[in-house]
Amino acid sequence: MSDVNLPSFWEESYRQGSTGWDLGMPTPVFQRIAESGKFPPGKMLVLCAGRGYDARLFARLGFKVTAVDFAEEAVNEMQELNDSQAFMEVMQADIFDLPVFMDEEFDYILEYTCFCAIDPKRRADYIHSVSNLLKPGGIYIALAFPIGGRTGGPPFAVSPEELIEPLNEQGFELVLREVPSDSVPGREGIEELIILKKSTN
Repeated sequence: MSDVNLPSFWEESYRQGSTGWDLGMPTPVFQRIAESGKFPPGKMLVLCAGRGYDARLFARLGFKVTAVDFAEEAVNEMQELNDSQAFMEVMQADIFDLPVFMDEEFDYILEYTCFCAIDPKRRADYIHSVSNLLKPGGIYIALAFPIGGRTGGPPFAVSPEELIEPLNEQGFELVLREVPSDSVPGREGIEELIILKKSTN
């Protein structure tokens, strides 16, 4: 397997059109959340943002969005698609090596097909990054995918407990956990929406 820890792995996927994670539109589950009115606009970090469909969705609704991706190809496409109605900051960066000034800067972190794409050996590092980047009281919104007994990867199989339990240990409280009814075709029943809130203490 090529090294998922290197941006070249993902850049080659974009060049070859091997982007099975890309829906070509905002994620319906996130669209429902964004339009629900339950989460007031704030500073949002979108991890592994890809072509930025979800990031632009929230930016259009008044969120101040920073969208991060490892691959130059993805970042270039995000910048080309940026517009005045949904302007967002676009960064090419390793999510494990973000600048220190970004610590505790965000009211929200959003992710889909990020946790399943990283090297499973780095999942503890991912939890640490999420905890560091969110402000006290910040909200982590994730669509955990793919759930189940899949072997190999990416995407590497995910258990929701791999997110919930270590974040609980970091002082996060589970706000919502659901198997969404509005998953895209082919992903029904193999993803879970997980929302956790970071402690204010």
